[in-house]
Amino acid sequence: MRRLRQSPQLRQMVRETSLAPHQLIYPLFVEEGIDQPVPIATMPGMSRIPEQLLAEEIRSIAEDGVSAVMLFGVSHNKDSEGSDSWNPEGLMARMTRTAKASVPSMVVITDNCVCEYTDHGHCGVLDGGDVDNDSSIVNLARQAVTAARAGADIIAPSAMMDGQVGAIRTALDEAGFSRVPIMAYSSKFASAFYGPFRAAAGCSLDGDRLAYQMDPMNRREARRESRLDEAEGADFLMVKPAMPYLDTLADLRAQSDLPLVAYQVGGEYAMIRFAALAGAIDEHAVIMETLGSIRRAGADLIITYFARQVARQLRGA
Repeated sequence: MRRLRQSPQLRQMVRETSLAPHQLIYPLFVEEGIDQPVPIATMPGMSRIPEQLLAEEIRSIAEDGVSAVMLFGVSHNKDSEGSDSWNPEGLMARMTRTAKASVPSMVVITDNCVCEYTDHGHCGVLDGGDVDNDSSIVNLARQAVTAARAGADIIAPSAMMDGQVGAIRTALDEAGFSRVPIMAYSSKFASAFYGPFRAAAGCSLDGDRLAYQMDPMNRREARRESRLDEAEGADFLMVKPAMPYLDTLADLRAQSDLPLVAYQVGGEYAMIRFAALAGAIDEHAVIMETLGSIRRAGADLIITYFARQVARQLRGA
């Protein structure tokens, strides 16, 4: 075995897994009503970006070599349904238009959920203390059409409502957006790793999401969820979080020929970043090793807060 390891050139020639900037998607938190970036304490190095600075930020991301972003809105106009997210002049529509106008070649992906736009923090309409699935998917479909009209290249429904992909596909097709693909959060687990994200997105949850997100102890269920989303018209399948669920990612790679996406979430980012700040690990080496493990397990694309940093390193910038 050592014969193929004895020089950098040989090791490069036989390397089985590669990582390139075009495989990375950068998540971006866009907040309305602020004029300066707001550092996110639980995610060192990340900030909420003021809406008025979004165009400049998108241009900077493109200069780093990243070709796709996923937009999350931090809304100051919340209500019980999250109606600002399907308002043609609401934050989701505005930030999508701004991102596409600033760098037309940038692939703009909208996270389609209402948790950032509801005053209760749930991913749908509440009926008493429970989320009403069928009412929620009607609103998610309206939101998706609004995002597509604003210029979204990909719609990424993350609410984990039953039937959401089918409802969104039908709504997009009927509105004339049959060419807009859907990146389904098909295996989204009710994970403890989401804590930093909820702080970043300003999502104060009243209760929990155990009734509609997946039990972290379940593996077969992820395969079932993904088969359903694929049958409903998903163009991509996603596993979220990434590193704790590499088994699920490998399962889906064996099961489906669709492009697979893995989301390296805020908790994963925070563990690496805080450990590096404490001097416990080599940050660059660990980032590359973890992203490599995600690719090796089957991901075609990775959503990661390290995207800009890694793209610069891969380009030698």
